[in-house]
Amino acid sequence: MKKKQSRGFQRSDRVAEQVRRDLADLIRSELKDPRVGMISLTSVELTPDYAHAKVFFATLKPEHLPEIEQGLKRAAGFLRRELGRRIHIHTLPELHFIYDASIERGASLSLLIDEANALSDQTPDA
Repeated sequence: MKKKQSRGFQRSDRVAEQVRRDLADLIRSELKDPRVGMISLTSVELTPDYAHAKVFFATLKPEHLPEIEQGLKRAAGFLRRELGRRIHIHTLPELHFIYDASIERGASLSLLIDEANALSDQTPDA
């Protein structure tokens, strides 16, 4: 039997998803820092009191990661202020950007699987 989730947990998830959507829109449409470029926000984790938000992001150009992180850190105040204009919650979270390498790992695993499949197609059946 499935255990029912508490109301607070569901609300926290909804708020985190709204923060992710609004931040992604702000970064795409309002942020003019060329260091940030094209990134994807993969998830947001909020502390129970909403004071802090870990914002996980991915990029297709991990070689530019230090510049991207610097640009996001510099823009955190602007993004937080603009987020406050869109989302009305008691405490607006301080934003902490964290690189999410899962997409990169997934792509490399997919490449390894493709290579293994190509090798197995080349070997003759005994």
